[in-house]
Amino acid sequence: MDGPEDGFGSVLFSAYHPIHGERPINEKMRVNRQIRISPVRVIDPEGEQVGILPVERALEIAEEQGLDLVEVAPLARPPVCRIMDYGKFRYEEQRQARDARKKQHHVQLKEVKMRPGIEEHDFEFKVRNARRFLEEGNKVKLTMMFRGRQMAHPEYGRQVLDRVFRQLEEVAKIESNPMLEGRSMVMVLAPLVKAQAQPAPAAPKPQPQQQTS
Repeated sequence: MDGPEDGFGSVLFSAYHPIHGERPINEKMRVNRQIRISPVRVIDPEGEQVGILPVERALEIAEEQGLDLVEVAPLARPPVCRIMDYGKFRYEEQRQARDARKKQHHVQLKEVKMRPGIEEHDFEFKVRNARRFLEEGNKVKLTMMFRGRQMAHPEYGRQVLDRVFRQLEEVAKIESNPMLEGRSMVMVLAPLVKAQAQPAPAAPKPQPQQQTS
């Protein structure tokens, strides 16, 4: 079972796990009849060394087991080849890559809009939303929107933004200070990286009491 080829007759073998201290190499690997150098050092499917064999004999052993011969260390002398199910290996490799991508958290920029004269219950609702976004690991863009004569007193909007930050400072840091952008004032908050809890210091050992005669 030959793996997918590139334009040079080689197979991309990108996540080989080392055997017996062998260093993993992220480069193009050859499979089966693509291996032209002989002899080669052969590793069996359990990771045990078979020995140094002519490449044709190594291919015969792999074919007898219904497996592939994969060149995993082409720079070694002689090159190291492993007998494995290359198709299964590639499937597992791709599945692990998909699982890793699912676990990755992509930071998003969430926007919370408000106005200088915001009512208290609306203010608390907006702060709760901002806190949730930050605790999920996202950044928050606080947008203060001005209307009409409110533009004459942008400091009122700044006071509201400062108050929002005071409510969130245990979970957020200021990434971008408040700045006027047209008829809006924008401030960006980023989530704090939680410091790891330090182990409590060990209690001092009690000193033995001296006996008096």
